[in-house]
Amino acid sequence: MAVLKIIGGVIATLWAGTAFAANTPGVTDTEIKIGQTMPYSGPVSPYAVIGKVEAAYFTMVNDQGGVNGRKIVFDSVDDAFNPAKTVELTRKLVEQDHVAFIFGSLGTPTGMAVRGYLNSNKIPQLFLASGANALGDPAKFPWTMHFNPSYRTEAQVYAKYILREKPNGKIGVLYEADDFGRDYLRGLNDVLGDKYQGMVVEASYAATDPTIDTQVITLQSSGAQTFLIAASARWAAQAIKKSAEIGWKALRIVDLNSTSIAGTLKPAGLQNSIGLVTAGAYKDQTSPQWKDDPDIAAWNKFLDKYMANADRKDGGVLYGYSVAQTIVQVLKQCGSDLSRDNIMRQATNLHRFHPAALLPGIDINTSPTDYHPINGLVLARFDGTTWINFSEVIAGN
Repeated sequence: MAVLKIIGGVIATLWAGTAFAANTPGVTDTEIKIGQTMPYSGPVSPYAVIGKVEAAYFTMVNDQGGVNGRKIVFDSVDDAFNPAKTVELTRKLVEQDHVAFIFGSLGTPTGMAVRGYLNSNKIPQLFLASGANALGDPAKFPWTMHFNPSYRTEAQVYAKYILREKPNGKIGVLYEADDFGRDYLRGLNDVLGDKYQGMVVEASYAATDPTIDTQVITLQSSGAQTFLIAASARWAAQAIKKSAEIGWKALRIVDLNSTSIAGTLKPAGLQNSIGLVTAGAYKDQTSPQWKDDPDIAAWNKFLDKYMANADRKDGGVLYGYSVAQTIVQVLKQCGSDLSRDNIMRQATNLHRFHPAALLPGIDINTSPTDYHPINGLVLARFDGTTWINFSEVIAGN
């Protein structure tokens, strides 16, 4: 019988049964408990829709009988994108709430903050909503894996494109002053090499900064012909809007985390966003191209029943659905062995798994030595209404 618990402002469904399996806390014959931190408040709270969609997806799975006969109990708690709070809440999820593993937590600095603790205790930290290269390092942190395409690989793809389009021009880079932002600098450097110092002008911002107008003006003043926006949604929207207001006619590139039409481009102004370029692995569910796609049809049917008020133009809604699909696939592969060792073993043995959001030709592939699930990217341009793909699948260096 189900009971409801309010967790960080989110309603989670908890199923009766409190005894833990001998091999893994949080696992019984009838349930598996999963933990997550998510910024339901704070500066990046627009991304919190991801956790809400994942909770709805698990409710659907439970309604269908669960995974291998076990219902999923999902504890998703609000860390407000504060690493100190992430540490506190993750320890509580593990030590008091006895979750089997951590899944889908959002953020690079927050993921880094608990990576050491979880690895020391051999607790899977799976499919983080981050593309930080350092969150996919099996040699040093074998219990941690991100989900998003690597930011460093993404930047390598941009660098190749820029060298083709603006080979002699300066590149102005707005980046978040953490590992998320610095991965873009590393990726550019991987491709540009000795040209980096002469071509790249850097301007950073902190997640606590209210505005980045000054940084945008500074980058324009440098004479940069390309503007790379490696920023979270709130600041990316500001950068897109400001660059348009000041008449900066640069080749503007925005990172794939900030391409949501609802979450980023509408706040920036759709007219201001025309011509933006990005590199993505995901379908744009707003595009007529996917109106007859069976995966998008199934996603819409799911939303009709379990999350009818969701903004279907928000990329996070399709993303959360797809990450949830992927962790359910891992649990299916586990069969009756839900030890933490086997959960990690199955997470590192995904082969050509294709969740709903991914573009054709891009699949989930992992191995014990490859913790970057998504390796291919496609370039796209915003036409004022939707994103239009204009390249084949491109790999990084």
